[in-house]
Amino acid sequence: MTDQPRPPEELQRGTAALVIAQAIRNDIQAGRLAHGRQLPGTRSLAQTWNTSVATINRAMALLAEEGLVVNRARSSRIVHNPAGAADRQGPRVILIGGYAGSGKTELGRIIARQTGWAILDKDTTTRAVVEAALEHLGHSPHDRESETYLAVIRPAEYEALMAALDENLQCGSSVVVTAPFIKELSDEAWCDRLSATVAAYNGILRVVWVHCDPITMLTYIRRRGAARDDYKLANWNEYIGRLDAAFTPKIAHIRVDNSAGARPLQEQAKDLLSEMAEQ
Repeated sequence: MTDQPRPPEELQRGTAALVIAQAIRNDIQAGRLAHGRQLPGTRSLAQTWNTSVATINRAMALLAEEGLVVNRARSSRIVHNPAGAADRQGPRVILIGGYAGSGKTELGRIIARQTGWAILDKDTTTRAVVEAALEHLGHSPHDRESETYLAVIRPAEYEALMAALDENLQCGSSVVVTAPFIKELSDEAWCDRLSATVAAYNGILRVVWVHCDPITMLTYIRRRGAARDDYKLANWNEYIGRLDAAFTPKIAHIRVDNSAGARPLQEQAKDLLSEMAEQ
């Protein structure tokens, strides 16, 4: 009886070609490598994976057989995964900024409940890590005023928050992001990067700035009773005096008023979502 054909040697040994193909396949199917994206060149991939050009070519041949990669002239390869692409209009992103106690988190939650979109709130997402880091560095876990927090911890908070946004975009998921964003929305270059990031996923971005008068802000902050607000409450006049009541983000935005007597946030949220639905 004739022996069955043996698989190629690299398949028997489970060599790097299979491992590389599996990793790239996973990235394509997880949305990290989007449909239509051009992959790096063969030599670049070989350097990244610390392997030979021949191994990369074998891995790409496997992916091409599956239809996940399309080979083009001059070794150009394009990701082909239309079934995993985001919907035609792409994900929606609503980024909500505002001073402490302005009601930005409440607005974010209202929108998330109305839409079913994911919500990424900075305090919820990063607070436990921030407090642990501050304690480790010898500070109060509720410190939000020191140079250590402002120069070391805060940038990492926002980096983590925006990385979580990017991951949702990779998956084609619409998301509401809430944080003060005061420094960020004052930076035109940061705003441009945000717009470019959302556009890269064929998304629709709306930036919202929540305005609230000082008396209403003070009422909200007292009611929530968060330890991180102790400094603000103990030094309220000094704190409120540092805020720019006329703050204007360096990006096209919608201004929502949450002062006492303003239209309910739910109504303003509906208006925002209706406007986005027409895009």
